[in-house]
Amino acid sequence: MPSYAKRPNHQPPGGPPPRARRGGRWRRATGRVIAVVGLIVAAAVSAPSPAAQAAPAAVALEKVTSFGANPGSLNMYVYKPAALAAEPAVVVAMHGCGQSAQLYADNAGLVKFADQHGFLLVFPEQTSANNGSKCFNWFQPGDTRRGQGEAASVRQMVAHAGSAYGADPQRVYATGLSAGGAMTSVMLAAYPDVFKAGAVIAGLPYDCADDVMSAYSCMNPGVDRTPSAWAQGVRDAHPGYGGPWPRVAVWQGDSDPTVAKRNADELRDQWTAVHGIDQSPDRTSAIGPNSTRREQYLGADGSVAVEVDRVPSMAHGTPVDPGTGAQQCGATGTANFIDSICSSYWITGFFGLDGSDPDPGGLPAPGGLAATGTTDTSVTLNWNSVTGAASYAVYRDGARVATPGAPPFTDTGLSPGGSHTYTVAARDSAGKEGARSAAVTASTTGSGAKCWTANNYQHVQAGRATTSGGYTYAKGSNQNMGLYTIAVTHTLKESPTAHYAIADATCP
Repeated sequence: MPSYAKRPNHQPPGGPPPRARRGGRWRRATGRVIAVVGLIVAAAVSAPSPAAQAAPAAVALEKVTSFGANPGSLNMYVYKPAALAAEPAVVVAMHGCGQSAQLYADNAGLVKFADQHGFLLVFPEQTSANNGSKCFNWFQPGDTRRGQGEAASVRQMVAHAGSAYGADPQRVYATGLSAGGAMTSVMLAAYPDVFKAGAVIAGLPYDCADDVMSAYSCMNPGVDRTPSAWAQGVRDAHPGYGGPWPRVAVWQGDSDPTVAKRNADELRDQWTAVHGIDQSPDRTSAIGPNSTRREQYLGADGSVAVEVDRVPSMAHGTPVDPGTGAQQCGATGTANFIDSICSSYWITGFFGLDGSDPDPGGLPAPGGLAATGTTDTSVTLNWNSVTGAASYAVYRDGARVATPGAPPFTDTGLSPGGSHTYTVAARDSAGKEGARSAAVTASTTGSGAKCWTANNYQHVQAGRATTSGGYTYAKGSNQNMGLYTIAVTHTLKESPTAHYAIADATCP
C-alpha cells in the first residue's frame, strides 16, 4: 500500500523537502531500502492466482481529460449506465495498489448495481509517475489535506460529475480497496461536507501515518489510539465543521496479512467517536453466503452511523461472489478480488442506493434552540418541546453530552473563553432519536485562550505541533511553522482546547 517510488523533485528553492510535498524523491539510504522491499511486497500481492478464472469483458469506461486543476495529477474515468437516473448519485471507487481504474471496474461488481439503480461511478486512477506501485498516497500530508494534492483532485472529479452529468451533490459516496480504502478515509475526513457516506475495504484510519515508515506500522501490526484521539484527527481535517458526519462501513478480512484486522477496530473507534457514540455494537448479524459478521452502531437518529463487516477466512482484497444472483457480483480473474461475499451489493444498500432508506426518520427536530445564559464554565440552552418526546439528546461539537428529560439544560465544566456548537434531538420512549435541531454556537465568558511561546522542537515535544518531512505544523490549524529545529520560535494560541494557531504578534 505505501508509496515505493516518488516523482522527480522540482520544488522551488526554499520549499519543503521531498517528504513534505508532492514531487519529492527519497534520497536517504533507508528510503531506498524501503522502496525495494515495498516493490517486492506489491508484486507478491498483485500477482495473478494460479487458479484465476478468465478475465471478464472490459467495462466501457469514459476517460475525462479535463476536470479541474488536478493538483494530484490523477486520471479520471467514469462509468455511465445506459439508464442513468435524473440527478444521479455518485459513487467514487478507488482501486488498490498495482491496480487500475479499469481493473477495479471490471472485477469489483459495482457496475452491476450502477446499471440496476442508475447511479454514476467515478474511478480515480493513480499513475506510476506519482507512485511506483500505483498506490494512492494516503500517508503523504500533501495529498491528504483538504484542498491539496490527490484529495483535491478527487474532490474536483466530484464537482465535474455534477456539472457534466447533472449529478446530485447531496448524494455523493466513496469506497475503495487497500490504499483506495485508506484514501476513502481521507476523503470522508477532509470533505465531510461533500461525502454522505463511505465504505472502507481493507483500509486504514485517517491520519494514521505521515510517511512510508509509519505507513508500514499502520498496516501491520496496526496503531492503537483512543477513540477520542482518532476522532480529533478527523475533526482537525476540516476545522470548524459541525456536521453532519459521513456514515461509514468498514470491510475487513479476518485473515488479511497485509492490513492487520485490528485496523477495522481502529476505524470503528475513529468514526463512532466522531459521531459521538460508543464502541459497543447495537446490533450484530450474519450476512451473505459465508456468514460475514456484521456489527452496527446506531447514531443519534436511530440510523446506522458506523458498520463493521468482518469477512471470515479472507485475505487482502475486495470481497466478491461471482454469479448472476441478486446478491452476487464481481469476478476473481485477478488477485485481490476474493470469492467470499458480494461486498458491492451490501455497500450499495448501506449507501441507500438500492431504494432503501439508510436514514430513517423519527420525531421532528426541536425548534427555537438558543443559548439563554453563559458563565466562565457553563452554557444554558433552551428549546421548544416536541410532542411525544420522552427526553432529549444534547450534542456539543458533534458529541452527545446529556439526555435531559426536558428543557432547559445547562452544560457545565467548560473552559473559560471557549466556543461550542450545540444541537438537540428529541427521543421517544424507546430512546430512538429524531432529527437534530439547527445548530447554535455559544461562547463561555472569561479569557480562555492560552498562549505558548517556545521553539519548534519544544512545541512538538509538548504535543502542540507535529512534524513531517523536517517541517513543523501546528495541531488543529495545520499551519506550517517552519523547520523542525530549536532555532525557530513561535507563539501558539490554543483556542478552543487542543487547537493551536500561530499568534506571534496577536496572542494576549
